[in-house]
Amino acid sequence: MKATFIGCGNMGGAIARGLVAGGVLQPSEVVCCDHNDGKLARLKEFKEGITVTRDSREAAAGADIIVLAVKPWCVESSLAEIRDLVDTARTDLVSIAAGVTFDMLKGYINDPDATLFRVIPNTAIEVGSSMTFVSECNSTPERTNRIVKMFDALGRAMLVPEDKMSAGTALASCGIAYAMRYIRAAMEGGIELGFKADDAREIVLNTVKGATDLLLSSGEHPEDAIDKVTTPGGITIKGLNKMEEEGFTASVIAGLKASQSK
Repeated sequence: MKATFIGCGNMGGAIARGLVAGGVLQPSEVVCCDHNDGKLARLKEFKEGITVTRDSREAAAGADIIVLAVKPWCVESSLAEIRDLVDTARTDLVSIAAGVTFDMLKGYINDPDATLFRVIPNTAIEVGSSMTFVSECNSTPERTNRIVKMFDALGRAMLVPEDKMSAGTALASCGIAYAMRYIRAAMEGGIELGFKADDAREIVLNTVKGATDLLLSSGEHPEDAIDKVTTPGGITIKGLNKMEEEGFTASVIAGLKASQSK
């Protein structure tokens, strides 16, 4: 296997490092291409055996998988450099550029029959906890399964149709920032309640982690889990009702819809 990563910034570099660290790819199977020598040096230092280069054509030649991890506005020019080297009958072309559709990719690579994947991870891929969406075009079940399994090793990967990618971006990629904004708000509330800032941070982070672990473990609907801690006339229901009075749920939904807007 030769897996090539074109663009090795925050996301591309994290994916390459995560796949090697998790044993999904051997260092000798990974080629990383970027114009930034510092990014390449960090990848080379991460694990001996990873090949690094500034030459995208060298990186793409003979690759089984090409992960295109450049900014959306760089996709067309990046593919123009390598498209004559991509054997679309055997090479899986994976784009993580938000908003770049399959029709656009087909045009850029000048091949309507190319096997293509769009992948939208979130920043938690750096620690192997990404919620990642995968869409396929012109793929076989075997090739699709290979890509889904690859990203499933970096958290949780879900295969969805392309028309759900925008919604997935809002819910998981933007959504991780929204979750962090709740954490920040709860920390500030904890300080108002009398905790030191560092203690408030630790309390809130572990509370959110506990809530997530409970729901993942039990499979419960969040409302069923909430019912277990909301006794009649108790303080929890008073707090929840006050949050709803201030527009908590409506604000979250409005923010997600705004993120999906183009």
